[in-house]
Amino acid sequence: MSKSNGTKRLRAEDGRVDLTARPGWIPAQERLPAVGEQVLCAGGPGEVVALLGKTGDGSRLLEIRLGDVQAKPFFAAASNVLVAPAA
Repeated sequence: MSKSNGTKRLRAEDGRVDLTARPGWIPAQERLPAVGEQVLCAGGPGEVVALLGKTGDGSRLLEIRLGDVQAKPFFAAASNVLVAPAA
């Protein structure tokens, strides 16, 4: 019998942004956001901290910080991030 370490198993959909969460918003691979721009990722709303190289799916790698200023930034593929359409 194995011991449980109490960690929650992640499902694949937990790591994907909900494309219907912000009607009218588009994947960031269609319009690359600028540093400082607000985006929506699987972790919730955040701000782009840096634009980096490309990911395996060909989209740009984004460094994002969620609303909590003390939270460490993390990385997400632009294909899994929503951004407001160009005005």
